[in-house]
Amino acid sequence: MSSHPIAGVTPSEVVTPASAGEVADVLRSTTGTVVPVGAGTKTGWAAPPTSCDLLLRTTELNRIVEHVPGDLVVVAEAGVPLETLQARLAEHNQMLALDPPEPGATLGGIVGANASGPRRLRYGTVRDLLIGVTVVLADGTTARSGGKVVKNVAGYDLGKLYTGAHGALGVLVSTTWRLHPLPAAAGTVTVPVADAAEAGRLASLLVRSTLTPTAVELRWDGGAGELVVLFESIPASVDAQSAAAVELLGPGERGTEPPPWFGERPTGGVVLRLAYEPHALPRVLAALPAEASGTASAGTGVAYMAVPADTDLAALRAAIASYDGSAVVLDRPADADIDHWGPVPDSFGLMTRVKDQFDPGRRLSPGRLLGGL
Repeated sequence: MSSHPIAGVTPSEVVTPASAGEVADVLRSTTGTVVPVGAGTKTGWAAPPTSCDLLLRTTELNRIVEHVPGDLVVVAEAGVPLETLQARLAEHNQMLALDPPEPGATLGGIVGANASGPRRLRYGTVRDLLIGVTVVLADGTTARSGGKVVKNVAGYDLGKLYTGAHGALGVLVSTTWRLHPLPAAAGTVTVPVADAAEAGRLASLLVRSTLTPTAVELRWDGGAGELVVLFESIPASVDAQSAAAVELLGPGERGTEPPPWFGERPTGGVVLRLAYEPHALPRVLAALPAEASGTASAGTGVAYMAVPADTDLAALRAAIASYDGSAVVLDRPADADIDHWGPVPDSFGLMTRVKDQFDPGRRLSPGRLLGGL
């Protein structure tokens, strides 16, 4: 037996193929269930697999295949750590504008979990930056979508389909991304927040203003917190926008870099990823237990919150449902019996058909997706 559990389930065997061809050989040669993972930094972001005969780690797929600085495009294998890629790109004053905080996270794992950080406000998420993928399907065949041209349309939706799929539709082996220049300067404005209503008011002021922040992050703890507005641009723009933000929001502290908590995931109890209509921020905060703590991206409708293990998740989900809200479990106590995804949406029939098309034997990451797919 393996000593590498995946969401509490221990696989019978672990393999680390070093090429797309080896991944294909693995999938063709096994008839059991296969769970693909990268560095394993976000294995709790999907439900535990119903079985795992083979854990397929992509960490040996670790080549940066091609970087075209003039085109702002990079091709890198799925096992490349994000930090490694960012260091290489920084040599050319460029970056991949994704900032999930999990140390060691690989590109494939970031795509599989649809992970992002505070800078999603300005740059978008994986679906906005990923322009091409290569995947190995359950039967060992290889499929490619997109390409090295930012506006390439061919197969564009395939990359979106694999984003957030947690390896249930195939094994991602290569990724192609559009890049951005590194900003020349950064500045922050930090404003205290007394309650949920104040958080909503300040976020609304920013959304309606002409300011162009990179991120607007709320730290929330026990019903109050602070709002940090990050500006990244040329020095003159950062200075002017920071001054305008203080005038707009009221007394605040200016700085040159975000605080240590900026973008971090909360820990302890049950950790949730909440998604909702951005205007509903104060209502979502008010629906949380008084002990809730974490961060919310005030302009995008995404929050990561730690709540007590005995929180009534069904009631919380019902309270935010009218704001197109959802609450997905990212981490929980080992002995907790918790509904990971929540209610099944009307689109579940379509999701089932897609799963059956790509993985008719239900061998890949079985049970990890919503509704037990």
